[in-house]
Amino acid sequence: MARIKGIDLPKNKRGVISLTYIYGIGPSYAKDILNKAKVSHDKKVQDWNDDEVNAIRSIIGDEYTVEGELRSETQMNIKRLMDIGCTRGIRHRVGLPLRGQKTKNNSRTRKGKRKTVANKKIATR
Repeated sequence: MARIKGIDLPKNKRGVISLTYIYGIGPSYAKDILNKAKVSHDKKVQDWNDDEVNAIRSIIGDEYTVEGELRSETQMNIKRLMDIGCTRGIRHRVGLPLRGQKTKNNSRTRKGKRKTVANKKIATR
């Protein structure tokens, strides 16, 4: 089993697919990494030898920001937006969508479960 950046890659999948289990590596980055390491895209992880695993590990370590480092960088960027008080930072703070979506009917994912607000009662005479 290949272990790269603290992630156990599934050994029965092709290399392109299994590399995407690492946070920060998608399908196109996975293809680039395998091309640089000169490993076949169709080869399964269990068929990789030690040299191929070490080549892939060194390429990811040297050229790509992945896993914990990428997560912390993303969180720092969000914190910076919140600290300077820009629109995106304020909407992060309040928990609303950031990129111009309407919020009257949709955006349940960002806003969370519905909070019902009772109507004001009209005083009867």
